Amino acid sequence: MKLTYDHLSLNKELQIVQADVFLEINDDIIIDEPLCIDVGLPALLLSTLEDTFPDRFASATEWEKTPFFVCGCGDPDCRGFSFVVRHRDDKSIQLIEVEESEGDIHKEMDEYFVDLLEYQKIVYKIGDQFLAFIKDLAYSPYFKDTIPVIEDLMKRLKK
Repeated sequence: MKLTYDHLSLNKELQIVQADVFLEINDDIIIDEPLCIDVGLPALLLSTLEDTFPDRFASATEWEKTPFFVCGCGDPDCRGFSFVVRHRDDKSIQLIEVEESEGDIHKEMDEYFVDLLEYQKIVYKIGDQFLAFIKDLAYSPYFKDTIPVIEDLMKRLKK
């Protein structure tokens, strides 16, 4: 698995952090485009610790349901890459790419099995990269608790 965020930038007007996101699993390139990363980062971090199920129509305070990667405008209702994450055992997780529709059941697309420890290391590094990036910025996200939630999840993950 390879997941990278390059060229992080803050859209000052929208108060969202964007990056060039690249996700590859088993030689399948799943994502390779600029996206908003801060909206879904708390849910991505949570997925390293427990099962997650996206709902792109959930409110901002239901951060654990936000798609990991959303449109460059930062609105999860616009366009997103949604994944169900299931912890299979203490060594692996199942990532299921899903297509969401309001009021409908998820349409499952592709599924991937990933080493849990590798996934945790990659996502922790991304969280660390994000926190270092926003450290000295005038950043005021739509979900006001974004930073405390990320910091708490990072602490939980590091244990």
